[in-house]
Amino acid sequence: MKGLLMKIVDRRPAIRLAASLLLLPLLLPVAASAQDIVRHKIPNSDFPIAQAVSVPPNATIHFISGQVPPVVHKERDPNSIAAFGDTRTQTVGVLQRIRDILQGMGLGMGDVVKMQVFLVGDPEHGGRADVTGFMAGYTQFFGGAQPNLPARAVMQVAALSNPGWLVEIEVVAAKK
Repeated sequence: MKGLLMKIVDRRPAIRLAASLLLLPLLLPVAASAQDIVRHKIPNSDFPIAQAVSVPPNATIHFISGQVPPVVHKERDPNSIAAFGDTRTQTVGVLQRIRDILQGMGLGMGDVVKMQVFLVGDPEHGGRADVTGFMAGYTQFFGGAQPNLPARAVMQVAALSNPGWLVEIEVVAAKK
């Protein structure tokens, strides 16, 4: 009996290690819950987007469908750019809609982690997307007082379903 007891005592470090390894999977969710959403800045840049955003496994992810601009001039043809305004005006209107949707979900613009922007070429800019106008509207919501920057893609598309729309934006938001 004494020999058996000595073998058990000699194995205590091994037993502790085995017990620790068995408990490790139970402790991992606790460690993961301490993780935050991480926004990776573009090195040596103050451009108001993130190079990448890391979302931990404990965050809830929300996909917001593409939003289009509201009519700002009701007296104009509802299928014309004049009814919706220029790219800056449309961008602000779309981002306000997104902000309102997020607020209704208990979220804010700072929870946006990914953004896809679809810009139509503006006849006033030779058929090219007005990226300057877009950025003037975008920076009212991101990069100033609200520092949480999303990863973002901006692309010029041939058209959207209403010929007056120059902007459509969809976002992904995440919150722990």
